[in-house]
Amino acid sequence: MTTLVTLSATLVASVLAGIALGPTVVPLGDVVHFLTAALTGGSIDADDASGYAIVWHVRTPRVLLAAVVGAGLSVVGVAIQALVRNALADPFVLGISSGASVGATAVVVFGVFAGLGVWALSAAAFLGALGATVLVYLAARGPLGLTPLRLVLTGVALAYGFQALMSVLVFLAPNGQAARTVLFWLLGSLGSATWESLPLVTAAVLVAVVVLLRHSRSLDVLSLGDETAASLGVDADALRRGLFVLTAAVTGLIVAVSGAIGFVGLVLPHVVRIWVGSTHRRVLAVAPLAGACFMVWVDLVARTAFAPEELPLGVITALIGVPVFVVLMRRRGYLFGGR
Repeated sequence: MTTLVTLSATLVASVLAGIALGPTVVPLGDVVHFLTAALTGGSIDADDASGYAIVWHVRTPRVLLAAVVGAGLSVVGVAIQALVRNALADPFVLGISSGASVGATAVVVFGVFAGLGVWALSAAAFLGALGATVLVYLAARGPLGLTPLRLVLTGVALAYGFQALMSVLVFLAPNGQAARTVLFWLLGSLGSATWESLPLVTAAVLVAVVVLLRHSRSLDVLSLGDETAASLGVDADALRRGLFVLTAAVTGLIVAVSGAIGFVGLVLPHVVRIWVGSTHRRVLAVAPLAGACFMVWVDLVARTAFAPEELPLGVITALIGVPVFVVLMRRRGYLFGGR
């Protein structure tokens, strides 16, 4: 409980800092005043209109979206690591992120689903993630059912295929600007965050957290192996199918609003396990808060380090995630394909 309270307070402080800091620094007192006025319908002075616009219309939705994306990637990482019984797996390993990126790239480059308006990107990314999930599921399923090793190997192979398809789409882009836009977006960016982009992905992440917490005991049992799970009354195949669909939906929506951000879903769950233990009830309670705090600060660095230019989020998460990943590998030994 102390950990949750500490992380919750850290998240609130991080969000306020993320809103206050940037190329234009807004005093913390003004941030609280503007947020209070916006939430309660209060009034502000005409001289504060520009500061209010920065706080409420630009930074608040972006910082909140960063928190939601960080929480979602962490939760999805926990679910996929349980799914394949490998603590060093993430949405990229199963090809879900690459599938979602193919759908989103088709929208950015060729305007697919243009009739859906602002929902086109989300719909395409979701369908891409769902299509990748179905392909991986069908290709990985064998006479013995859905085994973790086949899932990982099939996911990695198809992820390369999706990345090749994505490269072809970028190559066929009608103009260079579209290609540059999609390449920057694929490395992760929250520059297009608006209030309208928050509700759907927030609802998806909340549903995922609640569902996974309710099945935390089954996830503990699944990590012991299919035979043990069966002896304890857990249908491993059915649980994997459910996790597959859930992670595909959440990953697709996250990729749609932020691009494909690597290493968060890979590293954060493992760090949390080291911190609070491997019981999924604890990991799933702590990982979303830790991921939200982490991504708020990553986004802050991305938009302030070289302002007014922005760094892609994936660059920063990779700079942090790669050394952490190497340390974890050396700490835990080589586990890929160990089952």
